[in-house]
Amino acid sequence: MSTDRVVSLSVPAHARAGQWRLHPGHAMTLCPQKTAQLRVRHGRVWVTYAGVEGVAPEAAGDHFLGVGDVLTVPAGARLVMEPLATPGDASPVCFDWHDSALSAAPGRFAREVGAPARDLAAALGQSAQALARLLRGLAGYGDVLLAGRGRVLSPLESLRP
Repeated sequence: MSTDRVVSLSVPAHARAGQWRLHPGHAMTLCPQKTAQLRVRHGRVWVTYAGVEGVAPEAAGDHFLGVGDVLTVPAGARLVMEPLATPGDASPVCFDWHDSALSAAPGRFAREVGAPARDLAAALGQSAQALARLLRGLAGYGDVLLAGRGRVLSPLESLRP
């Protein structure tokens, strides 16, 4: 890794979660207190981490990640990453950094109550829109539905007995 510009961040845990950007020519060091996940949203990065007991040797070390790749980083590791940019490319790498607990699968309540409630709300919204369109359409035919009271008949309508 290039050592000419190294950025080492020491920020509170709540500020680290979320989307980050890392520009070419810079490196970033992160030391998670809890198991965390790194997800690359844009670009490619070279990541290396070490300093964790009980982690298989092939899990630690160098990793090359691209868009959509996720790396789970154990608590206590020291992770260093740097963008892999082509010459002349100045666009930053965008990535998410979250505690693993935040990225866990939704709970039973969210699956069995929350998701159907959101589906029902969407269906009711669509039903209301359909009803409004139906009423607007019927209002446009009000003159026909009023059986000709006070309106001028078209030539075809006047030919009827």
